[in-house]
Amino acid sequence: MTIEIKVPTLPESVADATVAKWYKKAGERVKRDEPLVDLETDKVMLEVPAPANGVLNKIIVAEKTTVKAGVVLAVLEEGAEAPAKAEVKAEKAEKVEKAEKVEKAPKVEESAELSPAVRRLIAEHNIDVRQIKATGKGGRVTKEDIENYLAAKPAPAAAAPAAPIPAGERTEKRVPMSRLRARIAERLVEVQHQAAILTSFNEVNMSAVAELRQLYKDRFEKMHGVRLGFMSFFVKAVIEALKRFPVVNASIDGNDIIYHNYYDIGIAVGGGPRGLVVPVIRDADAMSMADIEKAIRQYADKVQNNKITLEELTGGTFTITNGGVYGSMLSTPIINPPQSAILGMHKITDRPVVENGQVVVRPMMYLAISYDHRLIDGSEAVQFLVVIKELLEDPSRLLLQI
Repeated sequence: MTIEIKVPTLPESVADATVAKWYKKAGERVKRDEPLVDLETDKVMLEVPAPANGVLNKIIVAEKTTVKAGVVLAVLEEGAEAPAKAEVKAEKAEKVEKAEKVEKAPKVEESAELSPAVRRLIAEHNIDVRQIKATGKGGRVTKEDIENYLAAKPAPAAAAPAAPIPAGERTEKRVPMSRLRARIAERLVEVQHQAAILTSFNEVNMSAVAELRQLYKDRFEKMHGVRLGFMSFFVKAVIEALKRFPVVNASIDGNDIIYHNYYDIGIAVGGGPRGLVVPVIRDADAMSMADIEKAIRQYADKVQNNKITLEELTGGTFTITNGGVYGSMLSTPIINPPQSAILGMHKITDRPVVENGQVVVRPMMYLAISYDHRLIDGSEAVQFLVVIKELLEDPSRLLLQI
């Protein structure tokens, strides 16, 4: 039975896709649900699996081709066996004669009985022995005859000095920008043109959170099957701050302001084959810290294995990005449109701070909030960041919601 492999129905707002990579070649056997081809869209990579066991009879659409939903990509012969490979012939193919003829020195007649030294000189200098005056016994060409002939020839003109060779290679590599990277670039430039972006900073003493993690991390992992990280603390603190400042959770649509009464928090995740993406934790306010950690772990695994879906990247009312995992001390994150703000976390570093008139060393982190000043006033952004700082420096307030 012949089965057509078609481009699946594309997600809403995605017009077409590009054939990124074929995992099988025509004539190869495939198994059911085995990946056949990757389709790259503006937002995610779609994997098309084999619908049944069989042989990939024909590939119709080559890589780098743009396709729309429903287009036939290949033909699968269900239940067929892959053809045996042709045996390699033992006999070698005849060598093709070279097009260009190589000029050779005239052969010396065997009757000349030339000595080995004379033969070597003739071969080295490509000499026509008929031009040499022989002085040896019986008309033989001697070594002295060759040397005299070479000495009498005019010296060749001096060659121009060779250009200096560079110390190292200077190479360039040009590769096409992926659809996702092109779309990211387009959206980032778009938000820079449309939004009035401003960034405010603060710092937070992470001692209390670090001590809490150290005290309960083993019990937490044993009970919930996931490690207790910093991100769940930040998600909980952000949600509480968003409840106090709803405008930070809002977005602009034309001349209207849309206030969201739910909290879908985007978490920037990097390190996968497609670079940085922002999966969304839906209704994060209704989740426990363990649920948040599990969701982040699952998203990280999907990103690493290129299994993230468009639905998991769509929406979001607020985003958190953590440049600290890469060593960033301070940055100004860019808003993820149509959202109006984004929180930037950074590296935790031991620094001297003043507490009760004493200089002590504490694990400190810089925080940054970039926000759209068209919607959010500076005072609201600063107070929003202060709330996060206070909640993290006294995590018990997260439980009491004070």
